[in-house]
Amino acid sequence: MAWAVTGAGEKIEKTYETMVDIQEKYGDKVEIRVFVSNAGKQVLKFYRLFKKIKENFEYVSFEVNSNSPFLAGDVQLHKYEFLLVAPCTSNTVAKLASRIGDTMITNAVIMGQKSQVPVYIMPVDFKEGVTVTKIPNGNDLILELTKEDIDCVRKISNMNNTFVFEDTDEIYNIFKEKF
Repeated sequence: MAWAVTGAGEKIEKTYETMVDIQEKYGDKVEIRVFVSNAGKQVLKFYRLFKKIKENFEYVSFEVNSNSPFLAGDVQLHKYEFLLVAPCTSNTVAKLASRIGDTMITNAVIMGQKSQVPVYIMPVDFKEGVTVTKIPNGNDLILELTKEDIDCVRKISNMNNTFVFEDTDEIYNIFKEKF
């Protein structure tokens, strides 16, 4: 399966822990290939996960442009059982809602949707209102999740072959269902 990491700091630590745990549980059944966007690379470094992800996953690729590595082509050709985008930024969600495939990850999602490959997306902005998140230094960051952000989440959740979920615990259910 392909796991795509965008530039979301919210839930990145929990997502990383979940994927390491999933790999331990399902490593004999599935190969997890990690694809990291340019912004995702920055966030992984910011949260001190960059080296860890490279150490814990055999296959990790970093975005060069919207077609390199050629994740979209491999998804379109069904080389992956499914594509998981977790965590997913509001920027990526907005691009998907508008059908803009100008990054490695948005391009791959759109190609997956078109070629009937299941795409699972965990947006960090899931419900309208105020949320508090922790940044790497332990301080709180207060964010207001807007109606416009949530409208984009609703829009992508209605797209073919697309399954949107709120929390990392759902990743376990995806793997349980698939493997």
